[in-house]
Amino acid sequence: MQKPLNIGLIGYGFMGRTHSNGYKRVNDFFPELKHRPVLKAVCGRSPEKLKAFADQWQYESTETDWRELIKRDDIDAIDIVTPNNSHAEIAIAAAEAGKMILCEKPLALNPTEGEAMVAAVEKAGVANSVWYNYRRVPAVTMAKQLIDEGRLGRIFHYRANFLQDWTISDDVPQGGAALWRLDAAAAGSGVTGDLLAHCIDTAIWLNGSISKVSGMTETFVKERVHTETGKVQPVSIDDACAFLCRFENGSLGLFESTRYARGHKALYTFEINGENASIRWDLHDLHRLEWFDHGDEGKLRGWRSIHVSDHDGEQPYMDRWWVPGLNIGYEHTFVHHVADFLKSLDTGETMHPNFRDALETQVVCDAVLKSAAEENWKVV
Repeated sequence: MQKPLNIGLIGYGFMGRTHSNGYKRVNDFFPELKHRPVLKAVCGRSPEKLKAFADQWQYESTETDWRELIKRDDIDAIDIVTPNNSHAEIAIAAAEAGKMILCEKPLALNPTEGEAMVAAVEKAGVANSVWYNYRRVPAVTMAKQLIDEGRLGRIFHYRANFLQDWTISDDVPQGGAALWRLDAAAAGSGVTGDLLAHCIDTAIWLNGSISKVSGMTETFVKERVHTETGKVQPVSIDDACAFLCRFENGSLGLFESTRYARGHKALYTFEINGENASIRWDLHDLHRLEWFDHGDEGKLRGWRSIHVSDHDGEQPYMDRWWVPGLNIGYEHTFVHHVADFLKSLDTGETMHPNFRDALETQVVCDAVLKSAAEENWKVV
């Protein structure tokens, strides 16, 4: 018999949907897990939207005050999918109440908040995780395996970008439920915390810690109407960010993110160049891992496109899904995240990325923004 794990979800936007789908599907494909998520309650500020979400995703109950949700004895885990400026308060309260916590990225508005969150979960001894879901794309997980096996040899370069184009028009307002990512008070930063945080988390996981950064940012539209006030206000988020870095293993890094790359909705790529081999991955073709091995016979040497869909146990996660050659997608990364979280409860092993892991990414983001503001190198 599986032990119920009662979920209390705070927030019901896009990420609330992806997480809910993960909870609903995980035991279908990972039947050996000893825990079973139960969609016990969802919390939000708009009663009508809240009820519609609860009905659609089959949550048993609703709350309009997250404090009341945390007080409930029938809630085991709090899932935070609210704007960034509320992560710290909710997470610290949940930890003090002894709840497990799953928190959307980035961890907090800044490292100071992040440190308080880490201290709270570690003092309480509660299981915790941050939803950096791209680690759990099978092709990205396989890249990690190949690197850990030493197949690339010494790493020389890591480069990544995350490009979008949805804020180019100066008619797009800032703030409110839909556009809080354009409001620094709610988001903390722009593309650095929203998009580059994903790139940084993946890079640290694959290539180790970052030691120094030098960044530049730009806000292309300086003023926008604020949804909540109706007034034209200064825009203080970064619309674009690029930075150079040094990793502790001696390799060099190059990162770029923008919401002003016309023609790109969510282009996330990375490439790693090693002494013996190179790896390349593209979110738009997320089931493929490109691989170049200098050890191949000369006349056959070239980039290979590996379709990561086999279910023989050598390619991560794929034995849980369909037959070889059939793709899975973005939504499955959240199923994998839930599965790994539940497995950590079964085994007692530490779940990654956890709050402490996400704090390292937060510190790098903060250093990048400070470097850009001061136009100098920053030690992380």
